Amino acid sequence: MTTPTTQQAAVTVRVFTQRFSSTPRGARLARRLALHQLDRWRIPYGSEASDTVALLVAELAANAVTHGRVPGRDFELTLSYTPGLRLRVDVSDTRGERRPTSTAPGPLDEGGRGLLLVEALASRWAVLDRVPIGKTVRAELDLVVP
Repeated sequence: MTTPTTQQAAVTVRVFTQRFSSTPRGARLARRLALHQLDRWRIPYGSEASDTVALLVAELAANAVTHGRVPGRDFELTLSYTPGLRLRVDVSDTRGERRPTSTAPGPLDEGGRGLLLVEALASRWAVLDRVPIGKTVRAELDLVVP
């Protein structure tokens, strides 16, 4: 008995990776370069996907700079784009012992809402171990082909 073969279209995954200084300036630059890269991949500025990724990168980079900073060490942004299927945002830092949680803040708390925003915007998100040291916070956005 033979197994029927099915044809699948080849998929090209585009990847952008860059390290940034663990400073507020580095976080702003990460957001700007992410939007520029999306535009190069024909995801135009101001589109729903571009605006969503801008918010995801801004929040995850700000968290890496604020909570994952180790003096003298950078954070890393990786964008992965599978056309028509998925956009993935990975932000990695070298502080593996400080893992984010999405617990709801109290009504008078001044912070703690950023990951609730990530949870609301992303199709899914997770915290992964980074080898050899640190962690990666990943947010994925499922794309709909019109």
